[in-house]
Amino acid sequence: MLYYTMLFLAFFYFKIARVYKKEEKANLNMNIQNTLVFIAIVALLVYGFTHKTWYTVLLVSWLFLILASLMVSAVQVGVFIEGKPFVKLSHLYKFLAPVGMLLW
Repeated sequence: MLYYTMLFLAFFYFKIARVYKKEEKANLNMNIQNTLVFIAIVALLVYGFTHKTWYTVLLVSWLFLILASLMVSAVQVGVFIEGKPFVKLSHLYKFLAPVGMLLW
């Protein structure tokens, strides 16, 4: 179960990182962080393909990719309560470092 949680967080991280790259100016710290998390995610996928059935890993990865994309897109469109956004993109950007450390 922990493997699938980390796999979802991996797709969620890179979806937020992609939006961050498009919206904000790229800097060296963010590139280093993304590289380290990428290495951790490659190790996670290698573990999945060696210890789980390959078609399960692919199917779950595809589902998690869609779910993470929909979640971040919903925040981009906006969820409003009484005229104020409930969750902003800046809230998601704050989650990048903790999620990256959790994946590492």
